[in-house]
Amino acid sequence: MTKPGAGGQLAFDELGTPLRATTFVVFDLETTGVSDEDTITEFGAVKVRGGEVLGEFATLVDPGRGIPPEVVALTGITDTMVYAAPRLDAVLPAFLEFINGAVLVAHNAGFDTNFVRKACQRHGYRWPKPAVLCTVQLARRVLTREEAPSCRLSALAALFRSSTTPNHRALSDARATVDVFHSLLERVGSVGVQTLEELRDYLPDVTPEQRRKRTMAAHLPSTPGVYLFRGPGEEVLYVGTASDLRRRVRQYFTASETRRRLREMVALAVRVDHVECAHALEAQVRELRLLSAHKPAYNRRSKNPKQAWWLTLTDEPFPRLSLVRTPRAGALGPFRSRGLAEDAMVALQDATGIRPCTVRIPAQRPGGTPCALADLHRCQAPCAGRQTTDEYAPSVSSFVSLVAGRLQDPLHMLERRLRAHSASERFEQAGVDRDRLSVLVRALDRGQRLAALAEVPELIAARPDGNHGWEFAVVRHGRLASAGVARRGVPPMPVVDMLAAAAETVLPGGGPLYGAPAEEVALVLRWLDRPGTRMVRCSQPWTEPAMSAASWRGWLTRADAARSMEVASG
Repeated sequence: MTKPGAGGQLAFDELGTPLRATTFVVFDLETTGVSDEDTITEFGAVKVRGGEVLGEFATLVDPGRGIPPEVVALTGITDTMVYAAPRLDAVLPAFLEFINGAVLVAHNAGFDTNFVRKACQRHGYRWPKPAVLCTVQLARRVLTREEAPSCRLSALAALFRSSTTPNHRALSDARATVDVFHSLLERVGSVGVQTLEELRDYLPDVTPEQRRKRTMAAHLPSTPGVYLFRGPGEEVLYVGTASDLRRRVRQYFTASETRRRLREMVALAVRVDHVECAHALEAQVRELRLLSAHKPAYNRRSKNPKQAWWLTLTDEPFPRLSLVRTPRAGALGPFRSRGLAEDAMVALQDATGIRPCTVRIPAQRPGGTPCALADLHRCQAPCAGRQTTDEYAPSVSSFVSLVAGRLQDPLHMLERRLRAHSASERFEQAGVDRDRLSVLVRALDRGQRLAALAEVPELIAARPDGNHGWEFAVVRHGRLASAGVARRGVPPMPVVDMLAAAAETVLPGGGPLYGAPAEEVALVLRWLDRPGTRMVRCSQPWTEPAMSAASWRGWLTRADAARSMEVASG
């Protein structure tokens, strides 16, 4: 057997499910018609594997209605024949059991599978969503027009000299389809299609150049990691993650990749590099870092980077709120868009009394003229000397304490105003207030949770790997510093000690997240939040503020429900 990367053909078990080991159920239906109101009158199915017939399933079905004369003429199935047959709700469980775990094959598969799927919905059975292959589609992909002017079952059965002649009866047509299907598989085998995955990828058209480049995935391991497509100048064209590197990268060289930009990328690529990772979290974090480092031309996130917005206080005698990209300590965020940050800013200005104007005001003898905001009671006009720095200080303190999770008074004030607008039937203004308060609460909750994690110098957590082993993450100031696994039977604590000793040194930086990228901290937090995660060690308690916005999540749920009702009612 040739090893991967040695220049030879990959072994079947490395590529996917071998066709010779795949169980197929080739089936056919007869129905009362072709509309959604019609129903099934006959099932016929043949189970095959490795060219051998494993079993057959055949039964007439009482449709509970008369069979149209034209259908009787076509199939020969009459009302008398189905009178004593079982009803569809009794047949479906047996058929679903017969196809369990198999790949479905049918001629014009969309028609037959759609009938069975809708029958399951109608009678309360779960459709198992099996893989489906269509012999019409496969024939059109394999055969030329000269060889097969028609892809009707009767024509293909004659072409391949099927042992059964199709006659519009379900079992006979299914048997004929088996012969056609096996003949088509012989054809695709000659062009190197040996597995179920390759067969499904082969069905749509793929350029020869695209298929030839499949060898670029030959050296990749079947492990989690990050892959990098490189161009002729060694530039990184695209970065992605995968739970199985080889299988994922091979998909770019098949018809399953339909995105025009990525097909263009594959045409330019000359090599695929990879970084093996211990588990999915490490792969996702490395992807983020590689995207930031290389800014690949074919990653949409390179063209539209998720640069967060933050709200911070300016450094002046009468501080105001400012939108920034690089936060300082005590900033509120991150916000996904400038619009969301502006909504939160308006809510904060209303709730805390921080001035909304952008004029720089001196601490002594300000000589400004009050603007319209002062008349609207949205500003105490410190620009005109109506408010001293000491009188203004509580507004600043209110913002700082709210963000730090030491105070919730501003949120309660906004909620009271919302209720007042609603009580006075100013529903439009109440809706605006509700949406702004929702944005503010979400930003506070997320920001406080991210900041709490980033504050911890070192945290080591473990998650079950699904096979009686453990996945580990060493997190320092919100960044992934090391990752590893202890497979089943391996003592976990020595692995933890090794990972901690070899972990990246993380020096805390500035801002609420100690210099860590918000996206990376969010990835780590989601991993830690998943059910089953266990804390192994923590250098200091990982806690959220006592008065954090987490207590407002119930309010958020109700606000979202109210917004959904408004949208539904138009």
